[in-house]
Amino acid sequence: MSTSSNIKTWLITGSSSGFGLILARTILARGHNVIATSRNPSRTPEYVKEIESTSRGKWLTLDVSADAPTIQATVHEAHKLFGKIDVLVNNAGYSVLGMAEDIPEDQAKAQFEVNLWGAIRVTKAVLPIMRKQGSGTIAMFSSIAGMQVNPTNAIYSASKAGLEAWSDGMAQEIASFGIRVLVIEPGAFRTNFLGGNALRAVPTSEPYKGTVGDATLQRYQSMGGKQAGDPAKACERIVNNVERGLGKDQLGKAENLRLPLGQDCYDRLLAKTEALSKNWANTKEEALGLQVDE
Repeated sequence: MSTSSNIKTWLITGSSSGFGLILARTILARGHNVIATSRNPSRTPEYVKEIESTSRGKWLTLDVSADAPTIQATVHEAHKLFGKIDVLVNNAGYSVLGMAEDIPEDQAKAQFEVNLWGAIRVTKAVLPIMRKQGSGTIAMFSSIAGMQVNPTNAIYSASKAGLEAWSDGMAQEIASFGIRVLVIEPGAFRTNFLGGNALRAVPTSEPYKGTVGDATLQRYQSMGGKQAGDPAKACERIVNNVERGLGKDQLGKAENLRLPLGQDCYDRLLAKTEALSKNWANTKEEALGLQVDE
């Protein structure tokens, strides 16, 4: 339980389900303040009531796909609630799965609008507050899919890879202000991410039926509620990491930009690293010897 001297205020997007809701509960249990947000709080009145049942919990309407002025106004309102924002968690997101060729452009753009541009807009609204404070943590919910891409993940992974790159560059730019960036990379956890409105699958076109992509999509569609990862345990790890990082210990160092979560995530990261190493070794001679002859 936190003491009054180290109570932090967390602002979380996408709090109406999954990691966002569980994280809000975890943070409140640790004695911190929570400002939970969602696009339409009226759809989950029971969760709003739960979070606001304590003076340390508040709930605001925030659609990350709204324009920048609207988001800035909501962030300003959030800041006034407790007088600070110590941690921003960009959690809002969803997945569009399907063959890269099959996913319509409008759905692909909508994926980026929420998963990447939404996080960018909210972060840009919060950064002036954290700069003035001289401290803060910005936690980005990416995915192992942002680092290691499976069939049917092309658009979803691209949105998360964009978030990874943006976070990496920004982390170097804002470190001198005392602001840390943490990229969270979950594997498969037992949330509603592979069900309901969180998973949107584009039907497989005829040429791709029976291919590895088709088989992968069917596997994803059958995984809902069967994932190995426990999201409550993951949220405890996230809060631990942020709390220790705020104390500028080992976890808060710049080289620890990413937080992998889950055995499957860790295994896929290692496989990706090995594949890249082989790629660089096999193409070394192609890469070298291309200097301008003087």
